[in-house]
Amino acid sequence: MSLAYDYRGRDGAGKLVKGRLDASSEGAVVQRLRGMGVSPIAITEAKAGTGLQTEIKIPGFEKGVGLKDLAIMSRQASTMLSSGLSLLRALSILADQTDNKKLKEILGKVRDDVERGVSFSDAVAKYPVDFPPIMINMIRAGETGGFLDQAMDSIATNFEKEHKLRSTIKSAMTYPVVVLVMSLVAVVVMLVFIVPIFQKMFSSLGGQLPLPTMLLVYASHAMVWVGPILLVAIAFGWFWWRANKNTDRVRGFVDPIRLRLPVFGELSRKIVIARFARNFSNMIGAGVPILQALQIVGEVSNNFVVQRALERVAESVRKGESIAVPLAAEKVFPEMVSQMVAVGEDAGSLEVMLEKIAEFYDNEVESTTEALTSLIEPLLIAFLGVVVGGMIVALYLPIFKITSLIH
Repeated sequence: MSLAYDYRGRDGAGKLVKGRLDASSEGAVVQRLRGMGVSPIAITEAKAGTGLQTEIKIPGFEKGVGLKDLAIMSRQASTMLSSGLSLLRALSILADQTDNKKLKEILGKVRDDVERGVSFSDAVAKYPVDFPPIMINMIRAGETGGFLDQAMDSIATNFEKEHKLRSTIKSAMTYPVVVLVMSLVAVVVMLVFIVPIFQKMFSSLGGQLPLPTMLLVYASHAMVWVGPILLVAIAFGWFWWRANKNTDRVRGFVDPIRLRLPVFGELSRKIVIARFARNFSNMIGAGVPILQALQIVGEVSNNFVVQRALERVAESVRKGESIAVPLAAEKVFPEMVSQMVAVGEDAGSLEVMLEKIAEFYDNEVESTTEALTSLIEPLLIAFLGVVVGGMIVALYLPIFKITSLIH
């Protein structure tokens, strides 16, 4: 079990330094400080925060380890290892300087395991939720082949491109989602607060309300009990989705639908192909065996259809076939992909060809999201105008009869 220790010491230049380290004992802190070139003066166990200083953790809402955090960590590790620093010292520096608290804690435990003689890949493999399988296996390949710095560089490049791809999609979808949420909020506010005011005014005047206004009044009355039920249903659905979204049963039902959706289905298909090609290229470049690489790439593809397709491809390759032939039989992969893979296999440049496929589909995803955004924006504005404008018209229809009602 790791504990936090506060230390004071002097570096090689005699300058006083202080900080905090996580270690299993005081002796482990002394060893690590000496490895960092620091002569310890005082080491004390850090006290846990109390009162307002106590860190509050709500289950399910802690900040996780994101792709950007992993990309930065991998890039820094690659730089330090290629500069001649030992793995243990590189891990110590990474654990001390990372801003992500969860990653800092994990790296501290990984460093302690490595210090006890555990391999880097085995230490990282203890945290499969935070470190993707592709990262664990590329680290293992780098350790085995003696090119860990290059493997970490490939991991960093892969995660940087994946993060850029996700950021492109998120930025394109942000505006439409915000407009949709604002329109729904506007509808709810009108039904709950504004419609009842108009209803009282119309009731005092007497007379029969027009059909659109009556429907609006009924919707306003229903919102009183439908609203809470809807909120509870949404909350329940969200928790259920988080708990079950990664099960084979749910993925087997949802992922094929994603690929068949109008417009969005083609975008999802391009995203998973770009991810497949990039990950497969990096795995081959890191020296991971083809069959193992196909299995891992399928697991991290984030699509059940692609995962099952790559499992069938791996089975065919195990029987002695090339990659391109079974890949061409899978409908989820366009003919261009299988043809370029075939050329790469024949020329002995499969890694390079897969990278070109990834770059092509990255550009396709970017252009598709831009076109999709330009299409969605006017549709959402029209939707907002029809819904909110229709409600306003329904509210003001009885006003045209006020004169006749007064007389």
